[in-house]
Amino acid sequence: MSKKPVTPPARKVAVLGAGSWGTTFAKILADGGNDVMLWARRDDLAEDINETHRNSDYLRGIRLPLNLVATSSMAAAVKNAEQVYLCVPSQTLRENLVQLAPLLRDDQIVISLMKGVERKTGLRMSEVIAEELPISPDMVAVASGPNLALEIAKEQPTAAVISSQSLETASQVALTVSNRYFRCFVNTDVPGTEFGGVLKNLIAVAVGIVDGVGYGDNTKASIITRGLAEMTDFAVAYGAQPETLAGLAGLGDLIATCESPLSRNNTAGRLLGQGYTLKEVTNQMQQTAEGLASVAPVLTLARAREVDMPIVEQVSQVLAGTLDPKDIAPHLTTDTDEPQGERSLDDYQARGGGVVWGALKRAFNQLRDSPGSPSGD
Repeated sequence: MSKKPVTPPARKVAVLGAGSWGTTFAKILADGGNDVMLWARRDDLAEDINETHRNSDYLRGIRLPLNLVATSSMAAAVKNAEQVYLCVPSQTLRENLVQLAPLLRDDQIVISLMKGVERKTGLRMSEVIAEELPISPDMVAVASGPNLALEIAKEQPTAAVISSQSLETASQVALTVSNRYFRCFVNTDVPGTEFGGVLKNLIAVAVGIVDGVGYGDNTKASIITRGLAEMTDFAVAYGAQPETLAGLAGLGDLIATCESPLSRNNTAGRLLGQGYTLKEVTNQMQQTAEGLASVAPVLTLARAREVDMPIVEQVSQVLAGTLDPKDIAPHLTTDTDEPQGERSLDDYQARGGGVVWGALKRAFNQLRDSPGSPSGD
């Protein structure tokens, strides 16, 4: 006997941020039967959405549902919402949260749709939310996955993952978000889910660079594969579960972002590979490519936990103008010509356990430096 599909109850929800992804996610929610209030910073954009049922600035050619209404008042957007979805540029999140904090109730779930880390602090988006909003961590969730806005806006079938330290919260959000073309899975690995969404952007920039240079599929596939290894090492060093990086928020998002011309990060990398400077690329991009802003803080975090990220290091050098884009390639990402194991076990057997020792050393340093641990004066 086949199972009947679960029909989630209609909810009042708010989406803060009317760029391409924010508008698309508002459409996802509206197509799931929810009443959606979309907050746009500009009055004219909110008026355009309400009058034409389109977002001509960021999502051309897509008609928006009638149960999606826009406003330029954040207070009006969140007043009656049961769930509040945040989709603003990662580097402006904190200032938006300062405005949001006095408007929230204790019973409203807050969901991050952003894929970045704060440049000044290196904090994930959920960590910034925890610092600025007076709500329980159980009321915070994050959404990630292979989610290219235009494809989803065209209602092409897509999957995503909702993560929260509270499985009940993640499940409630997943039911609210899911519709006939958008399916959500759940997990409780918030660091892994967030870092997957952040780190894949950096690898997508690298793939874009070699694409712009003119290298082919072998080079790109090698960078994607070794990039996933870098992503996993980094995320695990910061408390993530390795299997999360093999799922929708890691490998799934990595493939979509690296392979699609719709990806802003891939586009930015391709322009760099064609010889444009970082400033020129930034000026050409209508929307934020989060990977460009995340390179520096991610490398700072990697060095703090002694995680090697040679591909990301090369992207950093291209951004700084100290590495010719044609020299970024997977075979140039090791410090020695000595053969290295592809997996940690292979490296352990080939080189006397160097990788394992490195992992143990990192774990020891984490214990030594963790809050509450004894330290010498």
